[in-house]
Amino acid sequence: MRKEDEFLIQRLREMMQRRKGYSEKKMFGGICFMINGNMCVGPWKGFLIVRLDINDHDSIQAEPYVKPMDITGKVMKGWAMVEPDGIQTDEALRAWVERAVDFARTLPAK
Repeated sequence: MRKEDEFLIQRLREMMQRRKGYSEKKMFGGICFMINGNMCVGPWKGFLIVRLDINDHDSIQAEPYVKPMDITGKVMKGWAMVEPDGIQTDEALRAWVERAVDFARTLPAK
């Protein structure tokens, strides 16, 4: 696992672990943080991967530091990759985590 991903995992774990419905699962060569069994956030090659409402995909992609989630050759709508510069501060990371958690809580528990 990449050093930057290990550091991001530590930061995410601190923000996620006391939340109701929290769990972790190994995937994408790293860790995915879940809420009620639904994928929520995780690290990928220094980026933060966030799951958000598919209906907001285009507007989210227009935000600073955001790129389409395309790790397989196909863009995954309803997901975004936030560049490292967009999550440098805890405040910036927390804002993305809150958005993803809020969305994950709208999904049926698995």
